[in-house]
Amino acid sequence: MINKITDIFRQKFFVEPLVVRAPGRVNIIGEHTDYNEGFVLPAAIDKSIFVAVSKINDGQAHLYSADFDESFHFPLLYIEPTKKWTTYILGVVDQLLKRGCHIEGFNLAVYGDIPIGAGLSSSAALECATVFALNELFSLGLEKIEMVRIAQKAENTYGGVMCGIMDQFASMFGKRNHVIKLDCRSLQYEYKPLKLEGYKIVLFDTNVKHKLASTEYNTRREQCEQGVKWIQERYEGITSLRGVTIEMLQQCVAPQDDIIYKRCKYVVEETQRLLAGCEDLERGDIQSLGRKMFQTHEDLASEYEVSCRELDFLVSAVRGNPAVLGARMMGGGFGGCTINLVKESAIEELTQLIYDSYKMKMKLEMTPYVVEVEQGTQRINSNVYANV
Repeated sequence: MINKITDIFRQKFFVEPLVVRAPGRVNIIGEHTDYNEGFVLPAAIDKSIFVAVSKINDGQAHLYSADFDESFHFPLLYIEPTKKWTTYILGVVDQLLKRGCHIEGFNLAVYGDIPIGAGLSSSAALECATVFALNELFSLGLEKIEMVRIAQKAENTYGGVMCGIMDQFASMFGKRNHVIKLDCRSLQYEYKPLKLEGYKIVLFDTNVKHKLASTEYNTRREQCEQGVKWIQERYEGITSLRGVTIEMLQQCVAPQDDIIYKRCKYVVEETQRLLAGCEDLERGDIQSLGRKMFQTHEDLASEYEVSCRELDFLVSAVRGNPAVLGARMMGGGFGGCTINLVKESAIEELTQLIYDSYKMKMKLEMTPYVVEVEQGTQRINSNVYANV
């Protein structure tokens, strides 16, 4: 991949680039908990966005996507959100400029193999690759956690999705063969070895990309915030669902609104489920972790209501199969992938079975991906300075 993005850049801009790789992510358990100051358990994967950059002294951003074969250029003094892939790059630039970072003109080419709309956080990977590359190119001196916050803010302001910090954090801080137990309140984290022992992470992509995803995501966040406001009327010191109990929800939220109660109940229970899942990992009890994944999907479908019939079908199709320890929908919802823990020797047979049944029932093709847990964002050609 590095050779391809380098060749693309040379052909487009006629200079040697600085190249950065930023991975997509999976999340083992802990969905929709990050923006509620809960815990998450993500990992970076071996599907990535590659960004190549060089300086140019004209005060503009010259952008090219090899995936879309599209070119754009924008004056750095007059950037604003777009409705294309460029918005994530420009959002990062906007955040850097607002922080007083000195950025001159630059060329940037992007190429990747993260499926768009599959719930693997291709936008977060693009943001992380961009901020990391510009930090290297212009010697901005930013720490990784600062770059994560910049990438998240770019998604919020230019991408229009009020996401939590998990996606960008996982892409930046990922570690090979480990998951990250991330406290989304304090941003304290620890790596936990992911020992699957004969099992692999397999993603089944529904190839459904509902337009509801971003608007409903924001709605869920607003519903959780409303639940917290009602609890604050009776309990001091509550700032998010992180510190809330089921009893509090029953007292303060259930009498007000049944839907908001269900949303909040899911988040509170999912946080506890994740902490128990971390104990499963420490014991090497992948079977128990898998059962929790199935329960998470049930609650995402019935209480948080962010699933769809295609996702539900894929989870139901593997439930009870002895080769599958756990499965659930992953990401914001309404489409994208299911994540499955599958016995390595059974992957090919299971994939064909699910592919056939999904096509017959849903009249769609399912796309499988077997992924490995990889390193986070990094520069991958250290001998190139990419200066004019």
